[in-house]
Amino acid sequence: MSLAVVRSRALSGVKSLPVMVEAHLTGGLPSLSIVGMPETTVREAKDRVRAAILNSGFEFPQRRITINLAPADLPKAGGRFDLPIALGVLAASGQIPGDCLDALEFVGELALGGELRPVGGVLPTSVAVANGERGLVLPTENAVEASLVEGAQVYPFCTLLALCNALPSRESMAASRHQCDAGFRVVNNELYADLADVRGQHRARRALEIAASGAHNILMVGPPGTGKSMLASRLPGILPAMSLAEAMESASIASISHQGLDLANWRLRPYRAPHHTASGVALVGGGSVPMPGEISLAHNGVLFLDELPEFTRQVLDVMREPLESGEITISRAGRQSDFPARIQLVAAMNPCPCGYDGDSLNSCRCSPDQVSRYAGRVSGPLLDRIDLHIAVQRIAYAELRSDARRGESSAEVRERVARAHKLQFDRIGKPNARMSGAEIEQYCILTEQQHHWLEKALSRFNLSARAVHRVLKVARTIADLAGAESIASPHLAEAMSYRPAKSQASAG
Repeated sequence: MSLAVVRSRALSGVKSLPVMVEAHLTGGLPSLSIVGMPETTVREAKDRVRAAILNSGFEFPQRRITINLAPADLPKAGGRFDLPIALGVLAASGQIPGDCLDALEFVGELALGGELRPVGGVLPTSVAVANGERGLVLPTENAVEASLVEGAQVYPFCTLLALCNALPSRESMAASRHQCDAGFRVVNNELYADLADVRGQHRARRALEIAASGAHNILMVGPPGTGKSMLASRLPGILPAMSLAEAMESASIASISHQGLDLANWRLRPYRAPHHTASGVALVGGGSVPMPGEISLAHNGVLFLDELPEFTRQVLDVMREPLESGEITISRAGRQSDFPARIQLVAAMNPCPCGYDGDSLNSCRCSPDQVSRYAGRVSGPLLDRIDLHIAVQRIAYAELRSDARRGESSAEVRERVARAHKLQFDRIGKPNARMSGAEIEQYCILTEQQHHWLEKALSRFNLSARAVHRVLKVARTIADLAGAESIASPHLAEAMSYRPAKSQASAG
């Protein structure tokens, strides 16, 4: 047979799209050409494939070989097509039976000696192949990641020769199937830093619990050394465990990224803390081949931006849309990729350039104009999208002593947060922070007295319509933590207390 077809997959964002690798042998001068929008790494496959076939003991056909990667308008990148190209050449030349390839899909890079090398983005590929009810053949080093998908038929091999020897025999393929260790599906929240390590800061701890309960964004403002970063790093530990679907989404994003997937902690919520020198592309993603940025890598987890005003205004403003939509679309001349970005933003900043405005021990050296310019580095529309604004003050030495009473542990707080989460998901199927306007009207019902109080607050504190909605969402979360059916006046008052203090003071 001079024509063979092998199934594979190409990555487009977090999606893994089907690719048919067609190998055709015909008369003419010996050559191998690859068509179908191959990028440089794919075009170079012809040299790797030739050496791998010869060094595996097979004959490389001395004929004109054409490899077509269909569909032709889908860009193909990476070394993942080496294996299906090699198998297509061998099947088209009659050295392996072509019918044994029909129920399988193949990805893998070939070494010159015929060994199979791991490739990136295996998890989304495994998800897509499992949904199509086919088996996936890949390098041994990718086997654990691919088998995280429940129901996936994963067949790992070390070399091209071992694969070709096993393909004709169902028994040999069945014996090579990889089963995932159940330990990789266990969630261990104890790996997070414990909230009990935070001394004092009772109001900040309360705000953190509310933020965790309703998936609200939070901004902490305070002098250096008051524990802002420490508090932020404890937030993932009080969040409920991710569902399997959420874990798969987050793990798929990590799998296609440059850093790869951390198999030991793939069920833990992501925690990302980029430096303030990060560029807009590093934060939202991009590149000639679109790759996820820090926002997408924090999907279903926490994105911590320390020293918020030190980020450039342009970098911060690109976050405004993802915070609302939970998605990022990266457009390039030849392609467009969508990346999920449903994150919980935690930001921290000093109150002024020197850091000591309002500090109880150190006097501020900044002029009012310097303080105003410093705060102005963060745009109003971005601040408006942050639900909770909290002042983190210096704590007394008595609370820092080793024999001082410790606060609640992350496990204790997580139990309350989980109960509040359950109430929200039973009610609307999502956290309160993601309620729509219609859902706010339905589930954040206020009394006439509360409406009157909120109307006065609206004019006094100069709140936008978005800010009013966010106050109502936070109040609903506080009511859920208290197990209340409806929003009470204390819940509404506490929610209002988390609006920016400076705007309230100026309004008063």
